[in-house]
Amino acid sequence: MLLSLLIPCWNEEKTLGLLLDNIEEQAFSFDQLEILVIDGGSSDQTRQIAQNRGVKLVCSEKGRAHQMNAGAKEASGDILYFVHADSQLPHHFDQKIRKAIHSDRLAGCFRMQFDRAPWILQGFAWMSRFNHPICRGGDQSLFITKSFFEELQGFDEAYTIYEDSEFIRRIYKTGKFKVLPATLITSSRKYKNVGWLYLQTHFGLIHLKYYLGHSPEELAAHYQRHIQAKEDLVI
Repeated sequence: MLLSLLIPCWNEEKTLGLLLDNIEEQAFSFDQLEILVIDGGSSDQTRQIAQNRGVKLVCSEKGRAHQMNAGAKEASGDILYFVHADSQLPHHFDQKIRKAIHSDRLAGCFRMQFDRAPWILQGFAWMSRFNHPICRGGDQSLFITKSFFEELQGFDEAYTIYEDSEFIRRIYKTGKFKVLPATLITSSRKYKNVGWLYLQTHFGLIHLKYYLGHSPEELAAHYQRHIQAKEDLVI
């Protein structure tokens, strides 16, 4: 089964090349991978890096939901694997995903660990081993068969943030989600920029607002007011 690896990007020149190297090093059967970089209008060298590395470049409206849906439409694989650009994948990730699919698990993710973080934040990452929607997030990556993705109608583009969690919760309702016992490394750069306690608090508030029925626009407004604004000041 061909596996299409989809990487949504926006100004990821510092991370994209590292991820592409990691994919080639860790894949069990690199020739059975299709790699797509879905760019949301980068102003740095992201597109050039993708083109120079010979991967498929897809241009899309900015926003992960838009980008991941656009990538899925262009993907040729039987399995879609969504990965953030600041990730490092586990050894033989593709073989592990195919085995899960053959075991009738139509979607899932890996456990997660931060590259560098205080012990309490690593504790939150440790919780990613539990197969419960409250423990899920896009940083853990997501694999899903293309047919199942299309059945669920993909990511809800009304969500400019929280799109991954909303989609994963729809998957959980089907009982087809699997957490694989291997670890993906993700960057803690946003926590460094904003402050881990501050960021984790506001992520928790966004989760709570979602469960209380707040609209996608209200979730995005909270993120922009409390997280994006502070990150912009730091950068």
